[in-house]
Amino acid sequence: MPPARSAPLHSSLAALPLPRSRLAPRTPPHSPRGGRRGNPPSSPFPSPFPFPAEPLPRARLPPPLRAPCGARGCSAGAAFQYLLVQKTGAQKNVGLIQLNRPQALNALCEGLMAELRRALEAMESDPEVGAIVLTGSQKAFAAGADIKEMQNKTFQECYSSGFLAGWDKVSVVRKPIIAAVNGYALGGGCELAMMCDIIYAGEKAQFGQPEILLGTIPGAGGTQRLTRAVGKSLAMEMVLTGDRISAKEAKEAGLVSKVFPVEKLLDAAIACAEKIASNSKLVTAMAKESVNAAFETTLTEGNRTEKRLFYATFATSDRKEGMTAFVEKRKANFTDS
Repeated sequence: MPPARSAPLHSSLAALPLPRSRLAPRTPPHSPRGGRRGNPPSSPFPSPFPFPAEPLPRARLPPPLRAPCGARGCSAGAAFQYLLVQKTGAQKNVGLIQLNRPQALNALCEGLMAELRRALEAMESDPEVGAIVLTGSQKAFAAGADIKEMQNKTFQECYSSGFLAGWDKVSVVRKPIIAAVNGYALGGGCELAMMCDIIYAGEKAQFGQPEILLGTIPGAGGTQRLTRAVGKSLAMEMVLTGDRISAKEAKEAGLVSKVFPVEKLLDAAIACAEKIASNSKLVTAMAKESVNAAFETTLTEGNRTEKRLFYATFATSDRKEGMTAFVEKRKANFTDS
């Protein structure tokens, strides 16, 4: 059954100042067209966010559940304040997490990130979940970290508490995570998307690292992951100017793998997650570990990691079943063992 339609999430204005847009003048801020420079058109709203005047298309989110998916499936406990969490897909093998802080365009406050870690831990331990989709609203995936929370922090507080260190939980989850990005993915929002394994973007999405405009720099991997994704020149330009790039530019630069119409983005991300979840979860985790090694080691060491994990698959029942099914010309029945 396709996901049911639901009304778009309406957000109020946020205090985070946004950088100037890289899109051409007089082009709506969510448009995939336009040049690489220029300022957004003036907005009737008293905010630095350039909202479009026309209504946004309706979202296609499945009916949300507010409970985490535990080892025995979704239960009724531990409701979230800033997230909508459920299992979806035809086989209910895809975990869906929607950031739900519309009043601040999904600004990543400490409470939201703590809930995200808890939801990911629950899905990691759920044997039915084979892949995870992380999304936001159609106006914003996440417009950045919560500036009001951090504006009065001192160096001593940041250093002694390991400020933002907990965000790395997203990048160490063994199950594949797909970021479905509509609207703004700025600052911490862009960093959060880059922590995921695959990024699908709606055609009106915008990506950026505008921390320089606030007198600071990215602190959750922005300078590192962005450079590895798009190369030094574009990463340096984005980080030093605070300029944003469109979904189309992000696709051309290699930051995202596919771009979809806004209303089809979530369905496409869930379909990809279902395809991943149909494979052996054990071998999928090995494949993810091997690909990630390419970004964190030398070529020689990465090849050693690949060989070690490749050999390890021969100790699994799923490797034997997969090859036997291929020879017998039938569909493999993986048992995640």
